[in-house]
Amino acid sequence: MKSSNLSLLEVDASIQESITEEQAQFFLDNGFLVIRNVIVGEELQLLQKQTMKLVEQGIAGTDDEDYLYRVRKSGERAYWRTEYVLDKLEGTKALLGHPFILRSVEKLQGPNLIPTWDSLVVKIPGQAASVPWHRDATVPEGCSNPRPIFNVDFYMDAADEKSCLWVIPGSHRWENSRAEERCSSRADFDFSEAVPVPMNPGDVIFHNIQLLHGSPEGDGNSLRRTIYYEFRAGEIEAEFGPHTLEYLTLKQHVLFDAINRRSNTSYTASEKPYEYRPAGAFRIAEPRKPETYRYAHHQYWRS
Repeated sequence: MKSSNLSLLEVDASIQESITEEQAQFFLDNGFLVIRNVIVGEELQLLQKQTMKLVEQGIAGTDDEDYLYRVRKSGERAYWRTEYVLDKLEGTKALLGHPFILRSVEKLQGPNLIPTWDSLVVKIPGQAASVPWHRDATVPEGCSNPRPIFNVDFYMDAADEKSCLWVIPGSHRWENSRAEERCSSRADFDFSEAVPVPMNPGDVIFHNIQLLHGSPEGDGNSLRRTIYYEFRAGEIEAEFGPHTLEYLTLKQHVLFDAINRRSNTSYTASEKPYEYRPAGAFRIAEPRKPETYRYAHHQYWRS
C-alpha cells in the first residue's frame, strides 16, 4: 500500500536528450528518478534474450563466484544476482554507452563520471527472495562533494507491486542512525513511508546509493531482470576511494569502448552519440581497448 504523498515525476527519454534541471532537482531532493522509454525495439529484445541466458544458468545452479543466491523464508535457495555483466553479455557493453543516460549522469556528476559497478539482479517467477530495506553504500566519511553517487537500473521486464522496487523518498539525506534503525528494527517488510515504483520493459530508475529501498518476498510474482550500473564522480573516487586510481583509468577506457561499440550497432543509427570528455587529471589522451571487462573490485581496493 502506498504510504507517501509524493507526486511522482517521470521523464520520457523518447522526447528529450537528457534530464532537465527540474528533473535533476527532483532526483537530488528525493533520491530517485523514473525515466521511461530508454531502451526500445531491437536493443531491448537483444538484452532480454542475452540476460535470459544468465538467468537460466543461475536457476540451474552454479559454483561460479559471480552468481549470488538468497534464502527465502521457507529455507529455499533462490538465484538473485550475477556480477560483472559487462564481461558476460555483448549487449550490456553497448548499453553502457547509452547517450541519454550518460548525458544525464554528467548533468549530475560532471564530466569526470566513472562506471564503477555492473550487475544483473533477478526476481525469479513465483519464488523471489525478499530484499530487506537497505542502502547500497554510504558516502565516504568526510566527503562534502555534492555530486551524488547513484545506480542506473535498466528494467528488462515489467514490475508491478508484487515485484517492483519500493523506496523511501528523501531517505538518502537521513542520518546513519535513523537509516540503521529503519533497516534493522522491523521484523517484516514494512511499507510505512515508502512508495512503489512500477516499471515497464525498457524503463530506468536512477537511485542514490544512500536511498533506503528494497522489495518484499514474491509469491506469484513475474520474472524481473534489472541491469545495474553504478556511477561515481572521479573527484570523489580519487580522493576517497574505495578503488585505486589505476581502477578509475581502466574503467574510463571501458566507457570509451562502450561508446564506440554503441556507435557501431544496428539499432543506434539515429542516435547522437555521447561525447566523453573527462578533464584535468582524468583526461585520457588516447583511449585504448580494454584488456578485459571484468576488473574484480577486490583486486583494486585501496589498502
